[in-house]
Amino acid sequence: MKEPRGMIVGFWISTVLFALQMSFTAYAQLRLPEVATAFAHLGFPAYFRIELSWVKLAGVAVLLVPMVPARLKEWAYAGFAITLVSALVAHLSVGDGVNAWGWAAGTGVLWGMSYFFWRRLQASPALL
Repeated sequence: MKEPRGMIVGFWISTVLFALQMSFTAYAQLRLPEVATAFAHLGFPAYFRIELSWVKLAGVAVLLVPMVPARLKEWAYAGFAITLVSALVAHLSVGDGVNAWGWAAGTGVLWGMSYFFWRRLQASPALL
């Protein structure tokens, strides 16, 4: 019984840390002028920054609310994966250093941990 409990704890720790990071980036994209400048540097239009922020917040809600259907959670994980890979590609394509793309890479590790634990727990529905 120890392993399933560890999986639940691992899931919630990684998911909450991932959700906090995504929520912070959404807030920063909406409120901080430096982030708006960074989006312009990457070649994105201003409306995309705002749209992406609200979608991130919706995705965080989907991941954190337990009664959301698994299929919707799967789509949220997919959307976050696309967002993180796109952030890496955008930063690398303009020649940004690790200080710019490192956050996306680190957040990607949290995403991977959360998704790994979530999939394991899905295989054992009695644990959820």
